[in-house]
Amino acid sequence: MQGEGKHTLLKHFAETCKAHHLKVTPQRMAIYRELLNSTDHPSVDEMFQTVKNEFPNISYDTVSRTMLTFAEIGIVDLVEIYGGAKRFDPNVANHHHLHCVSCGKILDFHNDEYNNLVIPDEIRQGFKIFASRVLLKGFCEQCSNPGKKFP
Repeated sequence: MQGEGKHTLLKHFAETCKAHHLKVTPQRMAIYRELLNSTDHPSVDEMFQTVKNEFPNISYDTVSRTMLTFAEIGIVDLVEIYGGAKRFDPNVANHHHLHCVSCGKILDFHNDEYNNLVIPDEIRQGFKIFASRVLLKGFCEQCSNPGKKFP
């Protein structure tokens, strides 16, 4: 993410933290900034490996608790791939995911029909729906064509 959009998200981040009585520490800012710079949906371990370059004394637990707190206050989404590590998505706008079951890659996609899925009455009667996201599992281009070379 670049320029004005990133500045707006960082401002929103600071405002959301303050609204939830969280200090905007350099460590929290670094974790959020790295999430924004991420082109995939990183796990806690991936974020820890990245952030410890800037903060060598940061603990794994601090990164983990911080990312879970970010999900709780709504500035990132938690992406749970059953049987895999929790992954985090800084894109909280309506979108859907493709999950490669071979390499673990998660890709975003947009689809108006999926955005407008009709939830059946029998589900809505017993469960209050506040969001929906479609997850499609399969093989990415690289994994489905193992002989093909990519740059």
